[in-house]
Amino acid sequence: MNLPLRHWLRLVALLPLLCLSLFLTSTSLAQEPEVKVESLKESVLTLNRDLLILEEELLYPASTQVAVYVSMDLGTFFALDAIKLEIDNQLVASELYTDKQTNALFRGGVQRLYVGNLKSGEHEVSAFFTGRGPQKDYKRGAKLIINKSQDPIVLELRIVDSTAQLQPVFEIKQWQM
Repeated sequence: MNLPLRHWLRLVALLPLLCLSLFLTSTSLAQEPEVKVESLKESVLTLNRDLLILEEELLYPASTQVAVYVSMDLGTFFALDAIKLEIDNQLVASELYTDKQTNALFRGGVQRLYVGNLKSGEHEVSAFFTGRGPQKDYKRGAKLIINKSQDPIVLELRIVDSTAQLQPVFEIKQWQM
């Protein structure tokens, strides 16, 4: 009777080790799919980024591309509410601005307002700015005639405070590529 009792005692002593071993094995097997899922997520994100870059290159080739950005100066004389952008008298972009967005522009941020395609030749770009000043509300416009060639065109809609005139100045600047 002592012999079977010894076997039971050994079995009871080894039981916690067996349970610990099974737990560690099941945990490593459970972690392995999690690692695979994370790796798969990273691969999908990388592939998505590459597809977006390829899509932009196909939709907006450099030979026809035009990009328009918005920037602001200190903003003492003007608080931006909205911008409308027209190319050849057709509305191509409009934006209503929140206080958070205008504060970001005041701090030096630049917003991409429009990316599109233009045929080669002469085009008229018009921007209409709506906002509030310290004394009155503003609704102003700026216009620029551009000559589109095979190179991409980058335009900046600039809102700059003029301390000499004590009012905002609205302009469209073409950047050289």
